[in-house]
Amino acid sequence: MRVLVTGGAGRLGRSVVDGLADAGHEVVSVDVTAAPLEKAAATFPADLTDLGQAYGVMARYRPDAVVHLAAIAVPFSRPESVIHATNTALAYNVLQSAIDLGVGTVVTASSPTVMGYGSPAGWAPRYLPLDEEHPARPWNAYGLSKLAAEQTMRMFAAQYGDRVRLAAFRPCFVIAPEEWAGAPTQQGHTVRERIADPRHGAVALFNYVDARDCADFLDTLLGKAGEVPNGEVFFVGAQDALAEAPLAELLPEFSGVAPELAAGLTGTSPAFSTAKAERLLGWTASRSWRTELR
Repeated sequence: MRVLVTGGAGRLGRSVVDGLADAGHEVVSVDVTAAPLEKAAATFPADLTDLGQAYGVMARYRPDAVVHLAAIAVPFSRPESVIHATNTALAYNVLQSAIDLGVGTVVTASSPTVMGYGSPAGWAPRYLPLDEEHPARPWNAYGLSKLAAEQTMRMFAAQYGDRVRLAAFRPCFVIAPEEWAGAPTQQGHTVRERIADPRHGAVALFNYVDARDCADFLDTLLGKAGEVPNGEVFFVGAQDALAEAPLAELLPEFSGVAPELAAGLTGTSPAFSTAKAERLLGWTASRSWRTELR
């Protein structure tokens, strides 16, 4: 199918464009930058916070599906009001224009940060591992904007029903292929440094996902969108934690999680469950830092 990827030039977007193209899709990348992408059938610069430009892009390419990744992707990297206004406008404009122009499937990116971990006022999970049923409690504009994107998706699902297939996914801390080789992650340190110093990974409960696994997830979801309930949200993460020691030990020490809550996360178990994606889509991540970093 023809898949339009917003934010295709970004850290996650580049791998999604490549992965979907390798899976046989015709991929169009739309971003504020017109950076060429080798495997994209087309790249187009647009500011999708402008609703008119969003409609123009959909009318120009008439995609079968849209994967919406475009956003200010790092908390506190811009003023809070700018992050909230930008990300919520992007989600609404992309979904509304795609649906009005007849796109059959729209998937929007959310974030695990909607859970609210890392709050300066304190945060405690009701249970671990976290799944999609756990209450969300964002504490900054980025997390709030991602929860708003999920709710925007659900609003359109309620409004249009099965006329369009809609979903959202929460990719864990994204590691792009070049970052396994030593390029800085979005936090500025390398993957090796993140593993060596648990304080780096503790802020995100040691979650991560290889960007290529996200691409595989999206290919699977696009192929099975008509087979799962409409308006679903999925965690997308690796099958292990980005840590050498068990989270049962690390979370109480570095993340302030009560030992009794973390006790079940023994061995390599992650703090986020992807059981829903496995149950509904038959998908699990295939890459681990234990193989990719070597």
